[in-house]
Amino acid sequence: MEPFFSVVFSALFLGDVPPLPVLVTLLPIVGGVIMASLSETTFNWTGFLAAMFSNITFQSRNVLSKKFMISKGALDNMNLFQVITIMAFFMLLPVSILIEGLPCLPHKLAAAGVDQAAQARLAQRLLSAGICFHGYQQLSYLILSRVHPVTHSIGNCVKRVVVIVASVIAFQNPMSTQNALGTGFALFGVFLYSQAKRKFKDRPMTP
Repeated sequence: MEPFFSVVFSALFLGDVPPLPVLVTLLPIVGGVIMASLSETTFNWTGFLAAMFSNITFQSRNVLSKKFMISKGALDNMNLFQVITIMAFFMLLPVSILIEGLPCLPHKLAAAGVDQAAQARLAQRLLSAGICFHGYQQLSYLILSRVHPVTHSIGNCVKRVVVIVASVIAFQNPMSTQNALGTGFALFGVFLYSQAKRKFKDRPMTP
């Protein structure tokens, strides 16, 4: 659903609405990703609402960041990302401590039966994951500075398909017919989107 939220927020905050043929190409992309990601038929309202809230906050952040990037005299994409990251850290640290406490402190890990060698491996993996995710977010902002928010959201959407294919290759997970069809639909939708974008050039966005 990310591309659809991105279209709505782009219209609200940037005054930019893609042509109808471009909007239509979003359907096979989103439908293909949903098909490829669907592994069970159970439905949970809590999970669904959490996912929708995540989509709304993520796309509103991207569109508002883009609005700031194209403003005259604004910060560049790297400095903007660093400022947002620092602000988010101080805003979420108290919430994280209040909800989860400090489970990674050495004495708490020892009380849970985690020896020092395992603690060192855990710290190493947490650091590696943090560095990789930070690098991913920086690259994401670099791309956002160069493309339209809707295009950015499509790339993030297709990323899920890439993760599914990579997991099949790396972990030898079986790929069902539904996964394969969903992957094909999503990639075909990306092709249609690129062709529609090429035919219907974007107007320059104004802050």
